[in-house]
Amino acid sequence: MSPSSPSSPPLFEHEIAPNGAYTVIARRGRLVRLTALGPDACASTLVLGAGPVPHDRLNLPDTLKAQHSARVTPPMVLMSDLGLGLVSVVGSSLDWHDALCGHSTDATLARFGATSFARHRNDRHVSARTVLLSELRKHGRDERDLHGCVNFFAKVATSSDEAGSLTFVPGHSAAGDWVDLRCEVDLLLVVAASQHPLDPAQEWSPAPIDVSVHEHPAPDEDDPAWCHRPESRRALEASRRFLA
Repeated sequence: MSPSSPSSPPLFEHEIAPNGAYTVIARRGRLVRLTALGPDACASTLVLGAGPVPHDRLNLPDTLKAQHSARVTPPMVLMSDLGLGLVSVVGSSLDWHDALCGHSTDATLARFGATSFARHRNDRHVSARTVLLSELRKHGRDERDLHGCVNFFAKVATSSDEAGSLTFVPGHSAAGDWVDLRCEVDLLLVVAASQHPLDPAQEWSPAPIDVSVHEHPAPDEDDPAWCHRPESRRALEASRRFLA
């Protein structure tokens, strides 16, 4: 766990409104903090390379398999298609962030009924897919750049049925919960403040998310992410070699 507040003031900060999304352009070595501003928040996050690795992106199957986990938790490393360490999860107030269920789509929102800007204005039901694609297109990306996301602040567990279905765990996060992400390469972090696709809530009420970017000290030889697993170290070493 890292301290409850970053070691430096924010270089910049942005609040993502419910139904909204935002792209953080973060340089290698910076720390990005996501903070939940309401209960049962869900920050559906895409991680894409920028600069020297513009075509690389988060590979969740490799990330989870290599680190023997079905969730994202400190001090795991988020790994890429090229085997690079993109992000180190250096701290969090929670020990579980969903990496299995993907982002919400128009189909998962259908149960909330018809919606439109004319009727509901900014409270209309908007899927994470819709706002993520809108953000990607601002940076010359498109549907091909959508990939398995991390739903920060959300937890799912297996149910007791024979199929072992996944079930959303209400009450896992509260306003003020946070996660710190150290960028190991130059990155685009595309974050949507939406509702988790398995959230059983009867009303559409996604929580806003605060994003802040900070300076961060370089890791030393005892850094938890580097020491987490041999696979984590190899991914971080690959990033360092690639950018040398």
